[in-house]
Amino acid sequence: MNKMFVIAQMESAHTDAVAHGLALAKQLNKQAEVFAYTYAYLSGTDRDNPRLAGVAQKALMTQREIQLQAHLDSLDVEDVPLHVIWSKYLFEHACSHAQRHGFDLMVKAVHHAEHYLPTDWQLIRHTTVPLLLLTNNPLNNGNTTLISIDLGTSNPAKQRLNNAVIAHGKQFAKATGTKLHVAYVLRIPQIVRDMDILDINAMVKKAYAEHKQKIAEIGVEADCMHIITGEPELCLFELACRLKSQYFVVGARQRQGLLGRIIGNTAEAILSRMRSNVLVIPTED
Repeated sequence: MNKMFVIAQMESAHTDAVAHGLALAKQLNKQAEVFAYTYAYLSGTDRDNPRLAGVAQKALMTQREIQLQAHLDSLDVEDVPLHVIWSKYLFEHACSHAQRHGFDLMVKAVHHAEHYLPTDWQLIRHTTVPLLLLTNNPLNNGNTTLISIDLGTSNPAKQRLNNAVIAHGKQFAKATGTKLHVAYVLRIPQIVRDMDILDINAMVKKAYAEHKQKIAEIGVEADCMHIITGEPELCLFELACRLKSQYFVVGARQRQGLLGRIIGNTAEAILSRMRSNVLVIPTED
């Protein structure tokens, strides 16, 4: 549908999701809509009196709309729909609305450069459309887009997720004028590495040879393909820092049922360290 769901930043956010999102929408040729969420705990007479509570709610929403409309006017953009939503749980409305109305990308600013807030994790765990989390951390000021895939998997769902990550990574790199880099981590615990019982160089060379065809299909330059060994969360963080990656694209297999609160220990660990703008691609299943 080529529709972008832009979540307006709160006043405490350190990056402008609206400005960045609209600029990115233009680069990706998507139609953006801005959604501003507001909520306040009412107490005393406001809480007990439905009429007063309604007046207070309307006043807060009107104030938020005026502020954001002024911001949109300052960006000199036209025909960008603005929706002000009264919602206690942002992720519930955002995930449901984005899916039901055919949005194919959600954009949100993170509030702190060093970590995600609970709302960010809830969006990551529940979104059914790709989610871009923006940060202005100085570690991501390079000209690269880094994607992480699992070349060694034989699981059909993971293979489909790999293909989706590659497709979105290529799209972002082309639209933003960044250089595409690809990472594949051969997971080897540090204790095993320290024992020095494995020929790491031989393992890396073997992996390049085994996946030569797939690497050729991706179409990246030789120096942009990184097969590295170690713990994924550390390896990918260090690589992204070294490349100063502007965007990091990763797939997430979200758990359901009793495990619905997590998206997998490895993915959680990777995302908790990353300082780039992160594009999370949810699995289809």
